[in-house]
Amino acid sequence: MLADLLFLLFGGTLLLAGLGVITARNPMYCVLFMVLAFVNATALFVLLGAEFLGLLLLMVYVGAIAVMFLFVIMTIDIDFAVLKEGFATYLPIGALLAALLLIELIAAIKGGLFSGVATTPSEISDKPDIIRIGEVLFTDYALPFQLIGLILLVAMVGSIVLTHRRRPEVKRQDVAAQIARKKEDSMTMTSPKAGAGVRKSLFNPKNVEK
Repeated sequence: MLADLLFLLFGGTLLLAGLGVITARNPMYCVLFMVLAFVNATALFVLLGAEFLGLLLLMVYVGAIAVMFLFVIMTIDIDFAVLKEGFATYLPIGALLAALLLIELIAAIKGGLFSGVATTPSEISDKPDIIRIGEVLFTDYALPFQLIGLILLVAMVGSIVLTHRRRPEVKRQDVAAQIARKKEDSMTMTSPKAGAGVRKSLFNPKNVEK
C-alpha cells in the first residue's frame, strides 16, 4: 500500500514537472522543473529496485547537465521575444510528435508491456544491479561500449579543435628562446666609481629596446 502511494506521488510529481518544463516562460524555471523531474524519476527507479540507474540519473543529469544549463542561462543575456518567435512555426511538428508518442504508449499498454511480469535468470538474481549491469556491459556489449567511448573522444577533440582560435596579439611564452638566451643579451657587468652614476651607454642597447 505504501509503495503504491509513493509511486503515485513520485509519478504525479514527475508528470507535473515535465509539464512545467514545456510550459514555463522563464528558462530558469524550465531548468528547475527539469531538475525536479529528474529527482522524481530517480525516486521511481529506487522504488522499483533499480538503485544503480536511479543514482546514475541523479549524478549525471542533475549533478552535471542540469547544473551546466543553470550556469549557461545565468551567464548569457536571453531575449525572451526571440525565443517565442519560432513557437508557432514548430507547434504542428511538436503536436504531431506528441500524438505519435501517445499512440505508442497506448499500444504498449494494450500489448502488456507495463503488465509488471518480468523474468530474471535464476543464476544472477541474487547479485546486485551494478554487478549484473557490469557483467552484461563488458561481455555481451563490450564492442559497442568501446565504440561509444571512441565516439565521445572524437566529439570532445572535435569540439576543442572547432572552438580553438589562434590570437596573434596574445603574448606567449617561448621556452626555447628563454633557454637559449645568453648572459650578454641580458646584463652588462660594470664597475662604477663611488659617487658616480652609471651612464646609459654602459647598458646593452638590446636590453634598452626590450
